[in-house]
Amino acid sequence: MYRHVFSRASKSISVSALVAALALLLPTAAHAYIGPGAGFALVSSFLTLLIAFFTAFFALLTFPVRALARAWRRRRSLGRAKVKKTIVLGIDGLDPDICERMMAAGELPNLARLRETGSFRRLGTSTPAISPVAWSTYATGADGSHHAMWDFLSRDRRSYLPKLASSEVYGSQRFWRIGPWRLPRGKGGVRMLRKGRTFWSVLSDHGVFCSVLRVPITFPVERVNGVMVAGMCVPDLRGTMGSFTYFTTSSEADRIGGLIVKLARPGTGGGWIDTEIPGPDSPITGQTLKLPLRLRADIGNGHLEMRLQDAVHTVRADAYTPWIRLSFKASPGVTLHGIARFRATHIDGDVGLYMTPIHIDPEKPAMPITHPSVFSIYLAKLMGAYGTLGLAEDTWAMNERVIEERAWLDQAWDFHAERERMWFHTLDRLRDGMATIVFDISDRLQHMFFRYLDPDHPANRGKDTEEFKDELYAMYRRMDELVGRTMRYVDDKTAFFVLSDHGFKFFRRGVNLNTWLVENGFMTLKEGAGPGEYLQSVDWSRTEAYSIGLGGIYINIKGRERHGTVEPERVNEVKRRISEGLTGLKDRNGAVALRRMIDVQRTFDGPYRGDGPELIPGFSDGYRVSWDCAKGTVAAELFEDNTKSWSGDHCVDPDIVPGILFSNLAVSEEAPRLMDMGPTVLDLFGVETPAYMTGRSIL
Repeated sequence: MYRHVFSRASKSISVSALVAALALLLPTAAHAYIGPGAGFALVSSFLTLLIAFFTAFFALLTFPVRALARAWRRRRSLGRAKVKKTIVLGIDGLDPDICERMMAAGELPNLARLRETGSFRRLGTSTPAISPVAWSTYATGADGSHHAMWDFLSRDRRSYLPKLASSEVYGSQRFWRIGPWRLPRGKGGVRMLRKGRTFWSVLSDHGVFCSVLRVPITFPVERVNGVMVAGMCVPDLRGTMGSFTYFTTSSEADRIGGLIVKLARPGTGGGWIDTEIPGPDSPITGQTLKLPLRLRADIGNGHLEMRLQDAVHTVRADAYTPWIRLSFKASPGVTLHGIARFRATHIDGDVGLYMTPIHIDPEKPAMPITHPSVFSIYLAKLMGAYGTLGLAEDTWAMNERVIEERAWLDQAWDFHAERERMWFHTLDRLRDGMATIVFDISDRLQHMFFRYLDPDHPANRGKDTEEFKDELYAMYRRMDELVGRTMRYVDDKTAFFVLSDHGFKFFRRGVNLNTWLVENGFMTLKEGAGPGEYLQSVDWSRTEAYSIGLGGIYINIKGRERHGTVEPERVNEVKRRISEGLTGLKDRNGAVALRRMIDVQRTFDGPYRGDGPELIPGFSDGYRVSWDCAKGTVAAELFEDNTKSWSGDHCVDPDIVPGILFSNLAVSEEAPRLMDMGPTVLDLFGVETPAYMTGRSIL
């Protein structure tokens, strides 16, 4: 049903353009949160609904002309199509080695059947093998030098501080001030920084219906001939990539990352504890909006009692609450709506309450997170509240041991169930066209549970090693069941692909590239400076290279960076010296940590190769950029044990972490690449591959 309602009645106007036009009424609220960080402009739900109304009204006026044009394009395209439907099931991070072992043991019958009746190949990943880069490569059919995505983070060339690589806030820097209020004197909004057109955008131009669900790097959403639900890099209501809140009476919480709210201890007879939930910054005053919250431990019944917004909720330690709506009133007529779930961590003694990041409420969205914008409301009415945050599974809360393995698994599988409902609702209604989705529990669970595959992993210290040791393999079996359920929608006129963007390896030891750069004279710290964060200890006047994020090493080039020192004609020489020094770098036990260094300028030829790092490290299995290095800290030690629950990774040499590709079709290409998938889908619908795509059809 929604195909006709949304793709035909609402697609002619770009909602983001209307948001920008209305931005004179609302200022931009920018938030900084490193890890990976974000900033975005908030639009009240009232204005969002107003926009949706005028969008639909204009669409109805122009419907006859658009319908005729679309019918003509569709007839031309489908006349050349080789299939009626194409279904692409993305399962983030599914590893070919594990798949092969489990298929040999008879544990993945649906994938095995696809291999026997169709094709199975290892799928070449992106360089670097990082999810936002890989899924951008999938979407655009090109490498990073063509789509400009190199990492979760980029760096500001003037300040050297990290910033989100996928999207950017723009807005007025000047305001009219009326008492405590501030009104912007210019436009504002959010723009996509990924370059290149997606293959579903090209299909839309040819009248092919597209359903794009939860694919990473699709925020802000683009207009398609169909529907879209944005995935990875949708921010939470605070404007971060996912900041949990932990309410606690414990003094040990001072050592925990995240947003910590310290609670006063109740009296000896118990009683209520009064506190507040910090929300987004007000788009009107710039101050943090808050909601009153009251808590009381009911030790006899084993739960916390929570009073919030005139309602009383029971919060248990063995289950999450349902989604609870949070309404932050910024001013008359401007209310920002979010949803969150709660779970008690401590009831007797210290009180502990975990709150998920505040997701944008899909029923009253603060910004368009779907195309068309009313599609999020439609889904919420259909299936209830659902998570909208791009990185929804709260890996950092588990890293910090705010929540344990069981609580994390409950949360992650709940998100997975929400996406399954969206997926099969879509497939039930897909008569022709293309549908694609990315399920990411497979990636997140391997990040957090890979340590169970290695009894000697440093991350096992002080943690369970028995209770959840089968969870990773159980996830693979459930993904196989998902494949089997999806195959019910595949007939002889349907092309079906199952793919992952990369595989997985152990992350046992971290390498601090900045420490190596200091030790080898490529970086100098300010006199008396400590390790610092975000490169704040660096003396830029005497530094030739630096590293931040997960993606690589940047040269401090004169005329490009604000305090650049390396003359352009010396860049190749500096890169050569760094590459020679780091290639073959050995750990204390003699193991090679770095297999090779990838020179971006020599490897890629696209127009955006200068936007990324100059060198990308190809780590060996067991190694990765250290946590300190990722945030620009210069640690005392070059190597460090990784003791966090995040124990598996793929930010290694791309050659050792290929993804998987299963299909019901015969794949002629022996070494297919992720960038080939977009051109392959275009080929199936008889659409010529655009010149800017560097991939090719594998059929």
